[in-house]
Amino acid sequence: MAEPTTAHTEQPGSPHSAPFPPFEKQTFPSQLFWLAICFIAIYVMTARLVRPRVGGIIDGRSQRISGDLAEAGRLKGESEAAMAAYEKALADARARAQAIASETRDRLQAEADRNRKTLEDQLAGRLADAEKSIAATKSAAMTNVRGIATEAAAAIVTRLTGVTAPESTVGAAVDAVLKR
Repeated sequence: MAEPTTAHTEQPGSPHSAPFPPFEKQTFPSQLFWLAICFIAIYVMTARLVRPRVGGIIDGRSQRISGDLAEAGRLKGESEAAMAAYEKALADARARAQAIASETRDRLQAEADRNRKTLEDQLAGRLADAEKSIAATKSAAMTNVRGIATEAAAAIVTRLTGVTAPESTVGAAVDAVLKR
């Protein structure tokens, strides 16, 4: 079987315990000496090895950033030039479209004016023919009206008076009324 283990405890300040080494007054000067040597050694290593590497990284990054900014400025200039060219092309296209629309409108207006003039001439001719036809029909009707009016007046006189009126007297009376 295993032997039982026993633990020994000592009280602080007992003659068997030594103080914590960093707190011993006799070791302060040597501790400060080695602290200074370690600090200087670490500083020298940092200054010789780490700082150049970090400085190189920072310089590389700043050069890359300035290069990227220069490239961005160049690309921005190109995009602004492209945008200006696009806007100019768009303005030119709008001007051409307006010119084409204006030209087409003027051409269609001229064509409409020619068609209107042709239709007006045709209608004026038809109107003149219609007026001639109406005048001929009116004169034919007027000659018939005179005869009908003469016959009707003679019949009315005969019916009212019982006497047949002479045809020349009835014709003269109808002609007098028609001339008014």
